[in-house]
Amino acid sequence: MSESLHETFSFAVSHGEDPLPPALRGAVVAIGNFDGVHRGHRAVIAAARARAAALGRPAAALTFEPHPRSFFDPHKPLFRLTDERAKLRLFAATGLEGAIVLRFDAELAEPAPEDFINAVLLHRLGISGAAVGFDFRFGHNRAGTPELLAAEGARRKFAVEVVPAVEVDGERVSSGAIRTALTAGEIDEANELLGYPWFVSGAVVHGDKRGRELGYPTANMRLDPACALRHGIYAVRLGVDGARYDGVASFGRRPMFDVGTVLLESHLFDFSGDLYGRTIDVAFIGWIRHEIAFASVEDLVRRMDEDSRRARTILARMPDAFPPLGAVAT
Repeated sequence: MSESLHETFSFAVSHGEDPLPPALRGAVVAIGNFDGVHRGHRAVIAAARARAAALGRPAAALTFEPHPRSFFDPHKPLFRLTDERAKLRLFAATGLEGAIVLRFDAELAEPAPEDFINAVLLHRLGISGAAVGFDFRFGHNRAGTPELLAAEGARRKFAVEVVPAVEVDGERVSSGAIRTALTAGEIDEANELLGYPWFVSGAVVHGDKRGRELGYPTANMRLDPACALRHGIYAVRLGVDGARYDGVASFGRRPMFDVGTVLLESHLFDFSGDLYGRTIDVAFIGWIRHEIAFASVEDLVRRMDEDSRRARTILARMPDAFPPLGAVAT
């Protein structure tokens, strides 16, 4: 399902006004929000890498935090496909030399596009080139377009690659389309557009221990409240300290025991140990069913047994499905 991405362990990260690492000076930059680092984003990254190779320069991602939509509409929850840490890990897996993370605030949003090019791209970063998607916008009132950037590049002597839309089975790849698929529980479609299994990362927290009483101990995570993933049962693959485990997970309110808290509860197959406080990755491989309130605990356990069998079947068909995660120094 996913194209080949490799891990890298030499990845420089620059935040905000931090001094630019020498390894990234004069880079060709792939510019964008890159929420999800999906197939379309990786086409932009590939264009930056190709141009960098031709020029003998490093290639880096130039991205923004918080997501500009959160800046312009701070009271509207945004379902992020990847938080900053996940983006950096995915960037590192593409073979980029590094990433530059700029704080998106009024100081960055208000200047005219030409001023952004001069102050940020040329003066601060000293870029040798840039790659952007066909729908990239920047500067005051989003007046900056790929065409303007290309024209300025020709005038200021830096290369600009404008990457057209990427389609999968006739559907344009976009972060919005992936969010829509995840909200509907359409994991296969979301993963096809991403080019890898969608995943979340977080610390394992204490729950009510009810899963253990039912014979299904779980590793529990609290996801961002803005996460709009459909509540239900999923086949998952988990990453724990470099090891991978198959499993089954419930995301939602647990109708039989609802206490008002939305949790991701993952049961790892063939695992024993204490995961409390440890950070794990949970990759969503397949949809099994929606949440149900059962007539009895016995009925619930029987269905959990069936869910586990279905999860094992789904995962056996996709033995290599796991996100391509590069290492990022902290």
